[in-house]
Amino acid sequence: MNSGTAVISGTGLIGASIGLALRSTGWMVIGSDPNAASLAAAVERGALDSITDEPLAQPADLVVLAGPPEATIDTLRSIRTEALVTDVAGVKGPVLRAASHLTHFVGGHPMTGRAQSGAAMASANMFRGAAWILTTDNADPEDLRSMSIVVESLGSNPIMMSSEEHDRAVAYISHLPHILAASLVDLVEEEPHTESLVAGSFRDLTRVAATEASWWTEVMTGNADEIVTAIDNLEGRLAGWRDALSRGSADEVRRGLQRAQETRLRFSAEVSDLQIPLADEPGEIARVGRALERSSADIRDLQLRHAEHGGGGLLTLVVHPNDAEDLRQALIDQGFAPE
Repeated sequence: MNSGTAVISGTGLIGASIGLALRSTGWMVIGSDPNAASLAAAVERGALDSITDEPLAQPADLVVLAGPPEATIDTLRSIRTEALVTDVAGVKGPVLRAASHLTHFVGGHPMTGRAQSGAAMASANMFRGAAWILTTDNADPEDLRSMSIVVESLGSNPIMMSSEEHDRAVAYISHLPHILAASLVDLVEEEPHTESLVAGSFRDLTRVAATEASWWTEVMTGNADEIVTAIDNLEGRLAGWRDALSRGSADEVRRGLQRAQETRLRFSAEVSDLQIPLADEPGEIARVGRALERSSADIRDLQLRHAEHGGGGLLTLVVHPNDAEDLRQALIDQGFAPE
């Protein structure tokens, strides 16, 4: 399925981004949302060809349910269509049960997003390089193939798994980290003299705590059993660290940290990072841009840390190791002193 007519129900950040991405590959996209402001924002962003109050009455090749999980489940229970139907919910068990009567359904979950919500933040490039889960439960092989083609056309990597496998995995890699971030933010708020000391590691670890709450509430309550198991397992790991520290066992702490380091390094492609002190003056970022242009470095990630009370900041660029020295020299040529 390379193109056709798609109906998107729910035009927030993910729905509007899917609309933009589908339109960029030749699809005609019809959108619907009970929130008039969200629908208007999607139209203004260019995510839709047209809008409708009755999305399920529209002839379509593909129906994408991109609303909150509870709304998706309610819609699935009543929908009757021969079109291929998919969704984007972050929990799959309840969704698959609600869709059990459909002839053509493949559950989906694009593993990407932003801290800011809403169609105004939508991007056709949001899914590039991201994993996109497609559930295999009772799915027709031809429907799985069609959805894989769609997902790949948006730049994502389709990954097949059952809804049970998905819900267990995301409990550990998505839902538990979110709860941990929320807990750490609350803990730090209650401790004096901590907020002014917050730096990169804490910000990175707690970034997801800044995301919109109502969507995540539905996802977590829908996957409660798996998350509770994950919390129990984390409590056991934390108890082990507490005991080692209480005994003053430096060997146990060292082994635990080394084991974690080795495991974390296996999760990521090999990269190099360059730290660039920036002065508090106009044109600094432009000079970095010229260095990037001249070196053609493959940027994997970046972080800009501002000095709290002025005085510039520190820009960290993460690049492919083969590009590190060329970029370093280009930055030096621009007058920087990369570390």
